[in-house]
Amino acid sequence: MKIIIAALLSACAAVAHAQQWPSKPVRVIVNVAPGGVADVTMRVLGARLTETMGQPFIVENRAGGDGYIGFEAVARADPDGYTLVYSPGSSMMIAPHIVKRADLDPTKALTPVVPTGRVSLYVITHPKVPVNNYAEFLAFARANPGKLNYGTPGNGTSPHIATEVFNKEAGVKLNHVPYKGAGPALNDLLAGVIDLMFDPGPGIQQARQGKVKMIAIAGPKRHPDFPGVPTLEENGIKGVDGGPHFAFYAPVGTPPAVIERLNREVIKLMQEPLVLERFRALAVDLAEPMTPQQFAAYVKSESDRYAALLPALAIGR
Repeated sequence: MKIIIAALLSACAAVAHAQQWPSKPVRVIVNVAPGGVADVTMRVLGARLTETMGQPFIVENRAGGDGYIGFEAVARADPDGYTLVYSPGSSMMIAPHIVKRADLDPTKALTPVVPTGRVSLYVITHPKVPVNNYAEFLAFARANPGKLNYGTPGNGTSPHIATEVFNKEAGVKLNHVPYKGAGPALNDLLAGVIDLMFDPGPGIQQARQGKVKMIAIAGPKRHPDFPGVPTLEENGIKGVDGGPHFAFYAPVGTPPAVIERLNREVIKLMQEPLVLERFRALAVDLAEPMTPQQFAAYVKSESDRYAALLPALAIGR
C-alpha cells in the first residue's frame, strides 16, 4: 500500500510540475553558430513561445564539437524542463556515428521532444567560379578534380553528407572545408575563401541579390524565386537531400508531461501564419506533427539509415 501511495504521489507531483511549467525562464541551447537555419528558426519559435508560455525562452548558441558542446551542456543540466537543446538533425542522427564519444551519446542522454522542419539544399557558387548553370558546373568540376572547395556547417552534417553523395553520384571531386555552422561558411563563400556550398537556406537572400550564383537544388522541388534552377534529381542525381529534421530535445529524466506539453505547443505554433511565413522564407519544409514517441521512433530510424550510409561514403574518423 505504501508503494502504491508513493507512486500516486509521485505521479501527482509530476502532473503538478507540468501544469506549473514554465514558472521561470527556459534556456534553449542551439548547438550551431548564429546565422544558420537552426539558429534563425529557433529564434522565431523562441519569440512565440515566450509570448504563449508566459516565460522567456532564452536562446543561447553553443557551437562546435560537431554539436557536442551544446549537447554536453544540456545533458548535464537538471532534467526539469528549463534547459533544452534545439539541434539540426545531423547533429543527433549522423554525428554520433562519427564522433563516437564514450562519455556522451546524445541519443541516450537526450529525449526527443518535437521536430520542426527540414531543409532542401541550394548549390551556390562564388561569382569567381566560371560557371553560370548546372551543366557548366558539372563540366567544370569533372574537368578540374580537387580544384573546388566546398564549405559545410561541420563534419558529418547533412550538407557534408549530401555533397559527398553528390561527389559519388556525379563522378566529381570537391574538397571539404568544415565550419562551425552554416553562417560562418556562407561568410567565407561571400568573401571568396571557398568556392561553393550546398547551402541549407541562409544563402538564398544572397542569391536573390546576385552575390552568389544558384546552380542547382538538392530537394524535391524547384524554388519559386528561382524557377530556372533545376533540382539534382531532374539531372539524374539521386539521394542528395537536406537530411533529418531540426528538433527540440530535453535531458533524459525530464517529466513526460513537460515534454508532451512542449510538443503540443510547438506543433500548434508551427501552424501560425507568421511562423509559417518565416519558415517558408527560409525554404524549410515543415515536419509532420509527431508525438514524442513517434519522433523518438523517427530518430532511431534515421540514425540507423546513416549508420549504414556513412561507411559507404568513407565518412568518419
